Amino acid sequence: MDNCTQLLNPLHVWSTFPFPSGGTAREGRIKSVSGLGERLRANYQGMRCRFLFSSCLQVLVLAVSGVFCCAEDVVLLQFEKKGALLPPVAIALYEADAPRHTANFKRLVETGFYKQTSIHRFAAGRLVQLGDPFSRSKDSPDIGTGGPGYTVAPEIGRAHGEGSVAMGRLPDRINPSRLSNGSQFYVALKALPELDGTDTVFGRVERGLEVLAGMSEAAVDTNEVPVERVVLKRARLVPREGLEREFAAWSESAKKGPSWWGRNRGKLWPF
Repeated sequence: MDNCTQLLNPLHVWSTFPFPSGGTAREGRIKSVSGLGERLRANYQGMRCRFLFSSCLQVLVLAVSGVFCCAEDVVLLQFEKKGALLPPVAIALYEADAPRHTANFKRLVETGFYKQTSIHRFAAGRLVQLGDPFSRSKDSPDIGTGGPGYTVAPEIGRAHGEGSVAMGRLPDRINPSRLSNGSQFYVALKALPELDGTDTVFGRVERGLEVLAGMSEAAVDTNEVPVERVVLKRARLVPREGLEREFAAWSESAKKGPSWWGRNRGKLWPF
């Protein structure tokens, strides 16, 4: 490029125009672009760090949820004693820790398997046990031995804390594989560390444990079978978002007292 052309080329003039701080416009432009690049890289690094932090936080929240939280479905139970409904009991399930047991329990609840069964064992202040189909009959000699006709492979892991719900089973000497009974379960009324590592805990009572604790003080025979029957009138699988509404409705029904049939059951007809 000759001198005349250079003088007539505005870009050349601008690029070679000296800045007060020294250097030319081209050098200033290069520094400006370089500074912009540095800022973009810094912003990118900051965004990347924030993204990684957010991702790690989400993973941590999910992990903690998996440890401490239960499934979204909750099982509601309501018992009857002397013709009067008792306040409901809500059981949350550990589907992540015991998927076979929770799936089996939910299926039995939904098909009505537990309806009209009774609590067949009270160990005062320690546990209550139920779920035996033979317990539908007050005078059955086989109470405590029944089930749905199958067992469930063990999923032993969780500890027996207060309110824990665990599946019953036969003792090791005749059941070395520790297979769970298909339907019988018990509720720990207090922590039972002596049972840790022996039975599968698949849920916990999150509301109504005091109802079961009160029942456990009732009179029993030599086999810990209650003298007065406590019958499971209804069991229902409820989505967690509907728990408050259902629990309140069931609690209200327990305030009405025994029905006429409940008050006169076993009595002669008055006419």
